Amino acid sequence: MSKALIVGAAGFVGSYLARELKNNHGMEVHATKLAHEQLEISGVAIHDLNILNKDEIVALLYEVRPDYIFHLAAQSSVSVAWKNPGLTIDINVKGSVNLMDAVRELFYKPRVLLIGSGEEYGHIREGETPIKEDNYLRPGNIYAATKVCQNMIASIYTQAYDMQLMMVRAFNHIGPCQSPIFVISDFCKQVAEIEAGKKEPVMYVGNLAAKRDFTDVRDVVRAYALLVQKGTPGETYNVGSGHAHEIREILDLIISFSPREIRVEIDPNKIRPVDVPIIEADITKLNAATGWKPQIPLEQTIQETLDYWRERV
Repeated sequence: MSKALIVGAAGFVGSYLARELKNNHGMEVHATKLAHEQLEISGVAIHDLNILNKDEIVALLYEVRPDYIFHLAAQSSVSVAWKNPGLTIDINVKGSVNLMDAVRELFYKPRVLLIGSGEEYGHIREGETPIKEDNYLRPGNIYAATKVCQNMIASIYTQAYDMQLMMVRAFNHIGPCQSPIFVISDFCKQVAEIEAGKKEPVMYVGNLAAKRDFTDVRDVVRAYALLVQKGTPGETYNVGSGHAHEIREILDLIISFSPREIRVEIDPNKIRPVDVPIIEADITKLNAATGWKPQIPLEQTIQETLDYWRERV
């Protein structure tokens, strides 16, 4: 039985990925979390790990000896990155290098998937969408810059040390259990609170004109599982739906699922200092390598996310 190690599994994606690997790929799954985090996944071994401590990573790798490693540990919020760039750089760059160095020193070569972001492409120019992996990178925020750095270092390590590193640029992924610091979960939580009478019938929103490529998290982890097995070392793959949707369109859809009359107001605190107008993935390379295509419709994901928040509030 193949062994998989998910580094940073306490976030939104980790539990989904663990279940995908265990249930659909028959792997023995190990997952890490920070000491203060809570994480329980049926049939998965949980380990405490701080990726800023390389010695801890080395010890865990020798204990588990994974065939596949998924590096999810990151500070992944753009808004948090603006407020705390130093923390974002430490986790996303230094932490990734610690992991790569620990893997480099092993006596064997596990296959490693490093998760980046569609935000790396930054300011997309006219005619560049859908965005291919070799598009020029113009990161427009601190988070994106750290992920560009991770990708470049991984590419160098692959060539210099003959490592089995694959890189992903994941576009916006959504679904039940996502933190409300992300736009669709935020909208769904606000609607659920309005329906429950816990909030006035007003939605507070940021930039509604931005266009983003949204994919259900269950489709995303399916792509990750396929890529770590079938991807080519040193290569970068877009993971997205291949279609961008205006945030205003998403908001209208969420409100349409509610029986309440809801007013919309702009909240200046939700406006980013710099925002990229459109992000849309070209997923031809991913499809060619794995045969992957998204399967879950956007409407289904939004309905299930809204229902998740209705249960919580």
